[in-house]
Amino acid sequence: MAESWVNSAERIGSDLHLELSGGGSRRAALSRALRAAVQDGRLAPGTRLPPYRSLAADLGIARNTVADAYAELVAEGWLTARQGSGTRVAERAAPPPGVRVPKRSAAAARPAHNLVQGQPDTGSFPRTAWLAAARRALTAAPNEAFGPGDPQGRIELRRALAGYLARARGVRTTPERIVVCSGFAHALRLLFGGPGGGGSGGVLRGPVAVEAYGLGFHRSLLDAAKARTLPLTLDEHGARVEELADLPVPVRALLLTPAHQFPTGGPLHPGRRSAAVDWARTSGGLILEDDYDGEFRYDREPVGAVQGLDPERVVYTGSVSKSLSPAVRLGWMVLPEHLVDAVVTAKGEREAWASVPDQLTLADLIDSGHYDRHVRRMRQRYRRRRDHLVAALAESAPHITVTGIAAGLHAVLRLPLGTEASAVKAAAWQGVGVEGLSDYRHPAAPDRAPDGLVVGYATPPEHAYAAAVEALCRVLPPPPGGPGL
Repeated sequence: MAESWVNSAERIGSDLHLELSGGGSRRAALSRALRAAVQDGRLAPGTRLPPYRSLAADLGIARNTVADAYAELVAEGWLTARQGSGTRVAERAAPPPGVRVPKRSAAAARPAHNLVQGQPDTGSFPRTAWLAAARRALTAAPNEAFGPGDPQGRIELRRALAGYLARARGVRTTPERIVVCSGFAHALRLLFGGPGGGGSGGVLRGPVAVEAYGLGFHRSLLDAAKARTLPLTLDEHGARVEELADLPVPVRALLLTPAHQFPTGGPLHPGRRSAAVDWARTSGGLILEDDYDGEFRYDREPVGAVQGLDPERVVYTGSVSKSLSPAVRLGWMVLPEHLVDAVVTAKGEREAWASVPDQLTLADLIDSGHYDRHVRRMRQRYRRRRDHLVAALAESAPHITVTGIAAGLHAVLRLPLGTEASAVKAAAWQGVGVEGLSDYRHPAAPDRAPDGLVVGYATPPEHAYAAAVEALCRVLPPPPGGPGL
């Protein structure tokens, strides 16, 4: 018998292929086969082996032969045997010889203290409320909801969003003007085309004016869609929209984060909001409003959406990535009437991006009031975190100015000139995940803001936040003229 299959699936949960070949006794052949299976990774550490009787019956050999082979491998350290636990593959400190272990990607490596912006506290996801909403929504859902999805989005969610956005963000819309998507990046792909945009090449063309600081990922999406980006400089009042008239080429769209400029912070000045709308009206252009964290404000009155000034000249976008979780791939576009059909066509004939059960669940969460309650609760929690950060910096690094903290989930720490790169390096060395402000600067931006760090104070879990702030304070540069890092 050169080889045999171990077919003990009913007893141990899996099949095992063993080659009983070579010279020597049956026990020696079985020992070699088991050793080889462990070495090449087919038998992973912790795997439970079949009992003597089962394996003997499968292989057609004596039970004592299996028992002796197991005992030999236990003595050599390949297997372990414990009363009540059976015989298992030993937990080995090093991978078996000849087995290549892939290196972890940079994205998989997590810092000990994660203060990178971009996500809420994942431990605060409202699991109980979400589960209850899902049960109610799925129970009430009509049968047709489980067929091919409407690319515009479920009417239940669009109705809920129309009401919520009107009262919470000052958006003027109807359900018919809302298109559900999977987030802002998806919205850009639908508007301008590019990979993942849907069934067409997008609905907008031409260059786009953007803020001098923003997410490079968004700029790369526009670049992939052949939409050139031209930066507008920033000051304490936000983007200088008057520079639209001086750009080297006319633009068709203006991308803004007016409620809380990303990442420098601060709302767009009311005069500039009006000027942006005036530009759109006179030029026939569009404003793309990214309201990425508009629900979270602390020391100021709510800043409503620019869309409320002119719904026909503004594409308003939002998502639950900051309010709930980036794992819930749900966002929305509030569109001028003349763009709705084109965007739905670009999306395709069927919903391919946003799960219909998730849409129904979010609609119930909003209609039941649980979404509002969750946002209010998280607003209070993030405000406490922001206050903790500001107090710690005032005590440990009073020479560091903190900006952009009246709203949102991140802060910008202004550093002494020429210290940003060394601070980011020191932070990485100490296991503190944080990003430099220069990482967000448009390559063609004519100005350069002071050195800084972008600190996501919402990211760490609650129990780890104090330690993360303490670690951050230890790696900040000293005041000019002080000791080195």
